[in-house]
Amino acid sequence: MLADIGLVGLGVMGGNLALNMAEKGFTVAVHSLDWDAVTTFVAEAGDLGQRLIPARTMAEFVGRIRAPRSVILLVPAGAVDVVMRQLGAALSRGDSVIDAGNSDYHETERRQREMAQFGVTVLGVGISGGHEGARNGPSIMAGGPVQAYRMVEPVLTAVSAKFEGEACCAWLGPGGAGHFVKTIHNGIEYADIQMIAEIYGVMRDGLGLTAPEMAKVFEDWNRGRLNSYLIEITARVLATIDEATTRPLVDLIVDRAEQKGTGRWAVIEAQRLGVSAETLEAAVGARVLSSLGQQRSAAEKLYAIPRGRWKAPKEAAIPVLEQALFAGKIMAYAQGFAVMAHASEENVWNLPLGTIASIWRAGCIIRSQFLDIITDTFRMDEATLNLLLAPRFIAMMSENHQGLRETVAEAARAGLPVPALSAALAAFDGYRQARGTANLIQGLRDYFGSHSFERSDRVGAQHGPWNR
Repeated sequence: MLADIGLVGLGVMGGNLALNMAEKGFTVAVHSLDWDAVTTFVAEAGDLGQRLIPARTMAEFVGRIRAPRSVILLVPAGAVDVVMRQLGAALSRGDSVIDAGNSDYHETERRQREMAQFGVTVLGVGISGGHEGARNGPSIMAGGPVQAYRMVEPVLTAVSAKFEGEACCAWLGPGGAGHFVKTIHNGIEYADIQMIAEIYGVMRDGLGLTAPEMAKVFEDWNRGRLNSYLIEITARVLATIDEATTRPLVDLIVDRAEQKGTGRWAVIEAQRLGVSAETLEAAVGARVLSSLGQQRSAAEKLYAIPRGRWKAPKEAAIPVLEQALFAGKIMAYAQGFAVMAHASEENVWNLPLGTIASIWRAGCIIRSQFLDIITDTFRMDEATLNLLLAPRFIAMMSENHQGLRETVAEAARAGLPVPALSAALAAFDGYRQARGTANLIQGLRDYFGSHSFERSDRVGAQHGPWNR
């Protein structure tokens, strides 16, 4: 019996995706450097094990897959090149490798060029949804040669999440388009999570709410316009009680957030493209700051500046915070999609922004009803330059920016850090100003570096009479 598809890497993501494929009726050849892990995995798969073909060596693995072969790679980032080279030597012309890990899209495009010498195509496929998504249906963002995608499309669409019957899976463009979109997805995710954490901080330190009280607030918000997977699980995390101490578990978690690099890549790409993404940048910066635990403890003692409280009563503050979180979310998504729009133009990818929003509506970490609005916006006008210029977003920001403004102001007065929300407000205020302050910057640059400037009443580069 030959397999329909192969999978290398049986970690949490790879193992769950293999079971997902088997459950959907596909026969899957599986391989890992750890042979005991392979045999144990197949033995523990129950009835699904009948659709799993274990292979000890790479040559055996490739021989067990029906040609032309498609092989999914889900190995640690540091092992991708090693395994890719092994596959290149074993596969045949016309076969394809699907890198389904979190890879830098520049690396994906390098691997596409390198594997071309073997006649093997490489797809860079972003998968969002964590281990639960891999098992039950993730959001899948594919990029690379479209003919390679068509080979594996039946499998990917079958295992992907479904939103109202529509598969949350799509080919998004050539080259590294798929991994790039996943990178920006993760950058937006960083910002979304950071702003939720900032609102939590204001509730805890500015309003004095307990974790169970906050859980109730987030539960209520999840029934409204903030309805999303992240708001849902925030309520669950805040409601969880540690059995050993009977205290809220969140109060016992060390205040240090880790990161794997994709959020940082998103910020780097925004900077490289010259696109404003301050909200995403602030979220990445906040994670870096969170790692400086000893320094922060020392600084708290050295400065001894007491934290203030929110002036308004709790009942009045909660709706304001809800507005702030919604407005901040708008800014994060607007900036993320602006980065993708610029990358699409620069790389000639023709990214379908409406499709991207639509396949994020189920399966992925940032899935939310808010994405329905983004999907509809781009489907009505795919050429939308920035979501902040779209009629529905103008209405939403006009309705909610005051809550964001009040939250940032109250937090600043009380000494409560809200870097992502502050960045979102600053970005909004800067974007809506026809005349800002860059004229002075250009004057200074011309003064110290003779970089020139443009005048509003003349054409061409100008220099000032600074030395007179």
